[in-house]
Amino acid sequence: MIDGTLAEQVRVPFADGSLHHLPEHVTDEQAVFLSDSLPTGYEVGVLAGQVRPGDTVAVVGAGAVGLAAILTTSLWGASKVIAIDTNEFRLEKALEFGATDTVVSGPNAREEVLAMTDGLGVDVAMECVGYPETLQLTASLVRTRGHIANLGVHGKPVELPLDTMWIGNYTLTMGLVDGTSTATLLKMVASGKLPSDKMGTHTFKLDDIEQAWEVFANSAREKALKVILKA
Repeated sequence: MIDGTLAEQVRVPFADGSLHHLPEHVTDEQAVFLSDSLPTGYEVGVLAGQVRPGDTVAVVGAGAVGLAAILTTSLWGASKVIAIDTNEFRLEKALEFGATDTVVSGPNAREEVLAMTDGLGVDVAMECVGYPETLQLTASLVRTRGHIANLGVHGKPVELPLDTMWIGNYTLTMGLVDGTSTATLLKMVASGKLPSDKMGTHTFKLDDIEQAWEVFANSAREKALKVILKA
């Protein structure tokens, strides 16, 4: 298995730590998400956001990366994990992945989260979508001295309330996954502590790739998270 490869051909230096041996009992469906979704959710979300035992966490966006973040908050003992999304199916999946509460994203989302946290906000808020409005919502959910972890890929500038963030002593982190957690996550998957294969909701033969893309392009209608192609 190789960290984060999304090309037809990849050069892998032998000694850079990107190559991992898969135990025989780890299936392809379990392993495939160790190359992207799980490390991103864990490294850029849970680790960078400094989730700690007993923390309350909000995850804005319950796609594959958001679900990976929700799943791996358990490794650091978060006590409450609130999933926020517009898609009811993804919110149902979020509960399966370890979320304790769900909120349908909309004009009252912030008020609902505050009501769940005695008006204080969350310790760690993670943005897993990549839109200006979702990052702005994420920043509004954090309590004083809280952490904002940006996992979403943003294609345009975002205006943030730095005056409020400054006085609240917030920490904002972002960046690319570097794969340093893959070996740890692989052990968790191999031991059954991280059911990574739950992210794959549909499986197709390689010959049916057009149908697979059609399902993935209409993920809300098809109730799809990730589509797996097999030879």
